[in-house]
Amino acid sequence: MATIRKRNDRWQVQIRRKDAPFISRSFVRKAEALAWAREMDIEADRGLLQSDPRTLQRITLGELLNRYKDEISIDKGAAETETIFISNLQEHPLASKSLATVKASDFAKYRDERLTCVSGSTVNRHLCIIQHAYEIAVKEWGLPIKENPVKLIRKPKNNPPRNRRLRTGEYERLLCSAEQSRNKLVKPIIIIAVETAMRRGEILNIRMNDIDLNTNHLWIPKTKTGVPRTIPLSSMALDAILSVRNDGSDGNDRIFPLTPNAFRLAWERVKKRTKIDDLHFHDLRHEAVSRLFEQGLGIAHVAAISGHRDFRMLARYTHVHHSIA
Repeated sequence: MATIRKRNDRWQVQIRRKDAPFISRSFVRKAEALAWAREMDIEADRGLLQSDPRTLQRITLGELLNRYKDEISIDKGAAETETIFISNLQEHPLASKSLATVKASDFAKYRDERLTCVSGSTVNRHLCIIQHAYEIAVKEWGLPIKENPVKLIRKPKNNPPRNRRLRTGEYERLLCSAEQSRNKLVKPIIIIAVETAMRRGEILNIRMNDIDLNTNHLWIPKTKTGVPRTIPLSSMALDAILSVRNDGSDGNDRIFPLTPNAFRLAWERVKKRTKIDDLHFHDLRHEAVSRLFEQGLGIAHVAAISGHRDFRMLARYTHVHHSIA
């Protein structure tokens, strides 16, 4: 609210609002002072008052991203991935720069630095997180950011989509290697990936309560796209789940109580024993989707199982590879 007081035969109006500069003006007539005060209050309520630029000097990029992680990332399907990225970025000098001083050139330098050690697709994903954080800061948090600096820089080219499928004998070698693993959850996870086309995170979040043993269907409530789905379980997939059925006695009702990093390390050890270097775990999803098409399923049916929302993304899976295991 505006404060109005008479001083030296003039009416003085003072406007104080959080994150906005202090405004003061004097009038000869009280009616003019009241009218101006009402106008300023209305503009303040609409967020039209010029924000205090000192606000951006008090907030670092790291602090902005931490708030984004706690309030925005937490509701995303990729929450864990975004959390890891934001936590790692806190160690970079860029995170300590204030929002008032960080420039597009800083992000261009960061882009070029990251391209020396990770792919263009990875850099783009990370830049998108930062860019979205800026957008949220302006639209929802009211920070006086005039221009999104990440939007101003060139984005690297994304990697071409992978079309890697299992070659003859590789599936058996992977399962044999997983059998030797100290972690007995790895083998059934590999089987489920090939049988269901589920993503890693979806598999690690399977709970026994999500399985209908009468119809052999699995309910996936949390997906990358945010759209829950139900998928059929083959006999091999169901056997893999039941082979390690978790009774919840450890306080965790997930069938595969592993962290993504723990599984990643176990998967890398399995590959190392098989000497298969060019295979990603996500390639098993490509393998599974391709097999569904080879079974004669249509695009709509496959999309319902795999969770692809854009049928065009499934076009590259329709090729048939006759040398699969």
